[in-house]
Amino acid sequence: MLDLKNFDQNAVSNPENNVFGLPSTEENADLIVISVPWEVTVSYGSGTAKAPEAICRASLQVDLYDPQFPDAWKRGFYLTPTDKQLQLKSAYLRREAELYIDYISRGEELKANQFMCKSIREVNEGGEYLNDWVYQQAKTHLKNKKLVGLLGGDHSTPFGLYKALAEQHDEYGILQIDAHCDLKKAYEGFKYSHASIMYNALNEIPQIKTITQVGVRDMSQDEWEFIQNSNGRVIPYFDQDIKERQFGGDTFREIAAEIINSLPQKVHISFDIDGLDPKLCPNTGTPVPGGFELDRMFYLFHEILKSGRKVIGFDLVEVGVGDTEWNANVGARALFKLCNALITSN
Repeated sequence: MLDLKNFDQNAVSNPENNVFGLPSTEENADLIVISVPWEVTVSYGSGTAKAPEAICRASLQVDLYDPQFPDAWKRGFYLTPTDKQLQLKSAYLRREAELYIDYISRGEELKANQFMCKSIREVNEGGEYLNDWVYQQAKTHLKNKKLVGLLGGDHSTPFGLYKALAEQHDEYGILQIDAHCDLKKAYEGFKYSHASIMYNALNEIPQIKTITQVGVRDMSQDEWEFIQNSNGRVIPYFDQDIKERQFGGDTFREIAAEIINSLPQKVHISFDIDGLDPKLCPNTGTPVPGGFELDRMFYLFHEILKSGRKVIGFDLVEVGVGDTEWNANVGARALFKLCNALITSN
C-alpha cells in the first residue's frame, strides 16, 4: 500500500513524479488511470491524442487539498505512460480516415476506389484493436483489485473499459456528460466512431442498464428516434431543456436530483469535455455553444456520492491540445475531481 504519511502536499510538485505530482507507481496506487492517445475517427478538430501527456503536465499545478474529498489522494493515483506504438498507430490511421472522409463527403462512390475501401477496412480493424487493447489493460488492473479510470483521446476510447466493467458488475448505468448523443450507427462508415460509442455500448454490452445523457445540444434525427425507441435505456437531459427550466425558476439542485434519481445503484461517469461551455475547452474536437460551468458537474459528482450510489469507473475524453495550457488545465482539474470521487466511493 502506498505510504504518503511523510509526503508534503504543500511542496512544489516534482516533475519526475506521476500525475498531480504524486510518487505513485502502478503497484502501490489504488487507482489506475489508463492513458489512451487515440483519435482516429474524429470528424472535426484534432489534438485529443496528445491530451494525456498535456494533462499530466498541467496536473502538477493542481493543489491536492479538496475540501469535499480531503484525503482521497493519499490512496494514490497512477496515470499509465503513453503507449508510443498506440499513438503512432492512431496517427497513421487518422491520416487514412481523413482521406476517406474527404472522399465520401464529395459524394464519391466507395466501391469505385480500392484505396478507399482499404482505408475504411484498416480504420475499422484499428477500432477493434483499440477496444481489445483497452479491455485487456482494464481487465488486468481490475483483476489486481485496482480502481480504473481512462483518459483519452476521443470518445471512442472507453469501450474496452465498459466491457471490462461489465464482467465485474451484473448491471450498471452510465452518466454521460456530453454535447452530443454519440448514438450514431457506424458514423461515416466507422463502426467504432467517437460518435457511435453509446450506440455500441447499448448494443454490445447488455450489463449497461441505462445511459443518462446530460448537456446534449447537437444531435441527428436518427439519434432522436433511437432515444424515443430505447425503452427507457437512454434518459436525456438536453442542455436547452435544463436552461429553460432554470429560466422558469427551477434550480440546478432540483434538476440534479432528478438526474441522479434516473441512475441505477452503480454508475460509470463518462465525461466528454465538450459538455462544458466551450470557453473552458476551446480546442475540444467538436465544440458546441452552450454547456455547463465546471462547478455544476463537480456538484453533480458530489451529489451522486451523497445519494449512496457507487461510482465504479470513469472516462475523461475529448480534451484538445491547443496553443495554450488552458485546455489541459481544465482537463487536469476535471480529472482530479473524477479520481477523488471514484476513490471516495470505494
